[in-house]
Amino acid sequence: MSERGKLSIVSANRHKFLELAELAKDRGIKVEFANLSKVEIQANSLLEVSRTGAMLAFSQLQRPLIVEDAGLFVEALNGFPGPYSSYVFKTIGIEGILDLVRDRTDRSAFFQSVITYVDREQVVSFEGKVEGEIALSPRGRGGFGFDPIFIPRGSKLTFAEMDVRTKNLLSHRAVAFSKFLDFYAPRR
Repeated sequence: MSERGKLSIVSANRHKFLELAELAKDRGIKVEFANLSKVEIQANSLLEVSRTGAMLAFSQLQRPLIVEDAGLFVEALNGFPGPYSSYVFKTIGIEGILDLVRDRTDRSAFFQSVITYVDREQVVSFEGKVEGEIALSPRGRGGFGFDPIFIPRGSKLTFAEMDVRTKNLLSHRAVAFSKFLDFYAPRR
């Protein structure tokens, strides 16, 4: 079996791993959770955060892996919190974002995901995006992060109101991971 036979998903976020593992299982790819105490850089782009994180993780693990970074971009806030979504979630949380858009008529937003794959030969990144809007209040108990306030276009439910399978039909992470799997599956 080639080096591609074993794929590590590097994340400190178990929810993120479970979403990606479900998608991988559907394509017959076995993955493992690698909870590295990685240094998460702050940068102005998800691509930079994902690529840097993947290369740092590869230097420790020395095996094929992916690192995913995602962000919520709120149009009325000029794309904030964007690549700083994790930090913003930890500091002002969902209620903080709702306060910032409370008097805004434009509640449009998008989630974006960047997945970076690294092995001994290459570093390749894949992007996914889903358009939607910010809900008036948090709804649902599933998912994680800003899922309770994000309603993807064409849905009446927030990501947090969806089960993992339904969310994986629509999410930014699923779009990026599907692109990755199209690249990865034929080569393993």
